[in-house]
Amino acid sequence: MLAIFNKGLVNPPQELNSPASSSSSRKSKNPDEILKDFVCSNPSNAVSIRFGDDALLAYNRPESRFSEHQRLFCGMNDIFCIFLGNLNNLCSLIKQYGLSKGTNEAMFVIEAYRTLRDRGPYPADQVLKDLDGDFGFVVYDSKAKHVFAALGPNESGGLYWGIASGTVVISDNLEMIKGSCAKSFAPFPSGCMFHSEQGLMSFEHPRNEVKAMPRIDSEGVMCGANFRADVHSRISAMPRVGSEANWAFGSS
Repeated sequence: MLAIFNKGLVNPPQELNSPASSSSSRKSKNPDEILKDFVCSNPSNAVSIRFGDDALLAYNRPESRFSEHQRLFCGMNDIFCIFLGNLNNLCSLIKQYGLSKGTNEAMFVIEAYRTLRDRGPYPADQVLKDLDGDFGFVVYDSKAKHVFAALGPNESGGLYWGIASGTVVISDNLEMIKGSCAKSFAPFPSGCMFHSEQGLMSFEHPRNEVKAMPRIDSEGVMCGANFRADVHSRISAMPRVGSEANWAFGSS
């Protein structure tokens, strides 16, 4: 999967951008170049959708419907989701949210996002804690122009993110991230969520700060930082609850 967002639309952590990228022999790519590489890697199964200069989402349909590593892509009510992995408790979540039995994981994430954005009483970290399974997803709300991404705490389904030519790139393909973002890339932190306006935070440890840790490659060059919840630090303000702390982080 591939998601590309204009940096004017999102607010990535400053530490994701490595100063070594400017001097690297491998230069970062623009969205058209990145999409071309993605399509060429699997031309018969690639699907993409572009939202002007703001965003681009692309997805490789799995060759088998019974693939161990499930990939889903759908859009409803101007909200689009790429979902990787599986939710073990999808059936109970469908009942909890009053959704139809044919709802898959990507559909559920969209419906949960939309419900909680508009009138949800629960904070985002609690919603994500309720998801049981190995998962990662990227949501793009094209009407509100918001980005929401998360990766489960089990670290089994890898996501990576980086900064390319004026854009933020998210993908499960490490080699594509490396080829697109020069040295400004890192694993997306497990147990964490990212919102385009409010930034990165841990849903596994919502009271702890997420801190950047320097990352050096095999050549001794500084890359984009790794991010982890600091178990020894506490966020000074209590997390918001109620409608001001939903998946849209207080926006409508």
